[in-house]
Amino acid sequence: MTFFFLFVLIILVILILAYLYRVVQGPTVFDQVLGLNGISTKAIILLVVIGTVYGRVDMFVDISTGYALLNLVGALAIAKFLEQRGRA
Repeated sequence: MTFFFLFVLIILVILILAYLYRVVQGPTVFDQVLGLNGISTKAIILLVVIGTVYGRVDMFVDISTGYALLNLVGALAIAKFLEQRGRA
């Protein structure tokens, strides 16, 4: 079972690196924002998997829920900023 969790963690890190490439090389700011949201989503999944490995799923789910709420507020703030900038 440990091998399975290690495999999942490695796959998630590879996906995070792919999103990081999109953030750095994204042709538009919208691609970069989508890349950051993808990284945040994978980080939330990563936290839950780590919690499962350590047997403290309840604590890591609480942490990942807080992180997801911060990600949502940040994405909404960026979207509002980009919307206002487009009108000016």
